[in-house]
Amino acid sequence: MTTPLTLTPQRRPDGTPVLTAAGEIDMSNSADLAAAVADGLEGATGPLIVDLTDVEYLDSAGLSILLTHADRIEVVATPLLAPVLTFCGLTDLTTIHGLGPAS
Repeated sequence: MTTPLTLTPQRRPDGTPVLTAAGEIDMSNSADLAAAVADGLEGATGPLIVDLTDVEYLDSAGLSILLTHADRIEVVATPLLAPVLTFCGLTDLTTIHGLGPAS
């Protein structure tokens, strides 16, 4: 059984938009992620912070959304997601925090 995806938009005190995701991101809910990212980017002058620290699973549908917006997002993740984020090339396209000592 998959863990439902929860998406929580918020703003940091400095106004930076943050989208926090928790659960599993896959083909069944990637449209929800796409809509939430688009909403977070609307009117933003800086990057949208996409916080994936509570994401347990991320498949190609979710990666596609992150790759599409790589020039306008920064990602916060854990070492659990490091292999997939590195393999797909997202680490070369945007800033990703939390993958290890150098991130």
